[in-house]
Amino acid sequence: MLDRSARTKLLDEIAAIVGNRYVLTEASDQAAYLTELRNLFHGEALAVVRPANTAEVAALLALSSRTGTPVVPQGGNTGLVGGQVPDASGEAILLSLTRLDRVREVDPLTDTMTVEAGLTLLKAQEAAEAIDRLFPLSLASEGSCTIGGNLSTNAGGVTVLAYGNARDLVLGLEVVLADGRVMNGLSKLRKDNTGYDLRNLFIGAEGTLGVITAAVLKLFPRPASRVTAFCGLATPEAAVALLARVKAGAGSALTSFELIPRFGVEIPLRRMQGLRDPLASPHPWYVLLELSLLPGMTAEGLGEELLGAAIEAGEVEDAAIAGSLEQAKALWRMRETLPDAQRAEGASIKHDISVPVARIPLFLREADAALTKFTPGVRILGFGHVGDGNLHYNIFPPPGADEAAFVARWHEIGTAVYEVVARHGGSISAEHGVGQLKRDLLPGVKDPVALDLMRVLKHALDPKGILNPGKVL
Repeated sequence: MLDRSARTKLLDEIAAIVGNRYVLTEASDQAAYLTELRNLFHGEALAVVRPANTAEVAALLALSSRTGTPVVPQGGNTGLVGGQVPDASGEAILLSLTRLDRVREVDPLTDTMTVEAGLTLLKAQEAAEAIDRLFPLSLASEGSCTIGGNLSTNAGGVTVLAYGNARDLVLGLEVVLADGRVMNGLSKLRKDNTGYDLRNLFIGAEGTLGVITAAVLKLFPRPASRVTAFCGLATPEAAVALLARVKAGAGSALTSFELIPRFGVEIPLRRMQGLRDPLASPHPWYVLLELSLLPGMTAEGLGEELLGAAIEAGEVEDAAIAGSLEQAKALWRMRETLPDAQRAEGASIKHDISVPVARIPLFLREADAALTKFTPGVRILGFGHVGDGNLHYNIFPPPGADEAAFVARWHEIGTAVYEVVARHGGSISAEHGVGQLKRDLLPGVKDPVALDLMRVLKHALDPKGILNPGKVL
C-alpha cells in the first residue's frame, strides 16, 4: 500500500498526463464509477482517471507499470459480472475511457468505420446510419454502453443470429499494452494472413490483457424494410420448430428471434408505462421475430406466409405482424424494457447461459423442475436469444419472501442451474463475460489445458498483473 507521500507523487504524475480536472479523488465524484447496475459489486479506487486519447492511456499504463499500480478499465459501466469494478483495496486506478469518443473515419467503400473505445453503441449505430449503412450490434443498454466495453466482453444482443457476436464485427484494433506500448492494428483488410490473430486475444478478455482504445468495425447494407411479428405459442418446443421453419423460409433475412415466457410479458405490463398486451389473449410462451429485407429482396407477404404455415402446423397459436414502424417499435418495447421492468419487479438471481438451440426446451424443463423442487414458489423468467442458444435465466423469490435472504443463496441456486447447463453441453457465460461473478466457477467448467494457456497469455502480456486484477482468472 502506498504511503501518503508516494500516493501524492503518483497522483501528481497522473494529473500531469491528463490534467487535474480529470483525476477524480473525492468519494462523491467517484461514486458512480465504483458500483455496477445490479449493486452486487462495490469497489474503491485511488483515483478515477479520464484520459482524452490513446497517447494519454499509453502514458498512464507506462506509469502504472513502472509503479506497480493496478488499472481497471471501464466503459459505460453497464457490465453485469463486476468486470469493470475495482476491488476494495483502494489501490487501483479506475481508467474511464468515456472521453475517447470520436468517430475517426467512416468509409462506405470498404464498409468500415474506425471509432474510439468510449463511443456509445448508439452513437456508432447513428454514424453508420448517416452513410446509409448498418452497424448491427444491438443491446438494451446501447445508449450508455461503449464500443470498448462491448468488445472487451464480446457482447451479443438481439442480432447475433444473423451477424454474430461483437468479435465477428471487428476488423482491427488499437490496444495499449500493460507496459504502455501501443499495438496499432487498425486495419480495414478482410484478408490478412500474416501470423497470429492478435486482435481476438483482446476481444472478450475484459481488459485483462490490454486496453482497447479504438476499433475498425464492419458495416452492412441497411435493410430496405423489416417484418416484425409477435407470436403466441404453447411450448418452447414450438418455438424451436418455428425457428427452423422461418430459417428455412427466410434464410439470411431472419435477424432476430427472441423467446419470452408469459411472466416476461406480465412484468413489463405491470411495471412499465405505455405498453399493452400484443395479442388478444395470453399464451404460455411468445416469440418476437424480425426479418430484415435488403434492397432487391422480393418478400411480399413473406411474414404472413410463414406464420400462416406455422399456425396450420400448430406451432403458433396467434400472431400479430406490425403494420408500421411505430407498431414494430411497440412490439420491441415489450422486449427492450424487460431489464428495467425486472429491476422494478424486485430482486432476482440472474444467469446468462447458452445451450445448443435444440436443447433449449429440455434445459428449460429440467432447470425449472430443479429450482421449483429446490425452492417451491420461485418465479422463473427464462427468456432471450433463442435463435443463437443464449438464454437469460432469472429466478425471482416466491411472493412475499425475504428478497435479501433469497439473493444470499445466489451460489447454491446458481450451482443448480449450472448443473443442468453442463448436462446439455452449454456455457455458464454466453454474452456477459466472467468478471468477478463467475471467476471462481471457471476452473470447474473450462478445459484445463485451455485454462493453462489463458494463464500463460496473461503472464506474457501482463507480467506484473496490473491489468484488471481479480477478473476472469
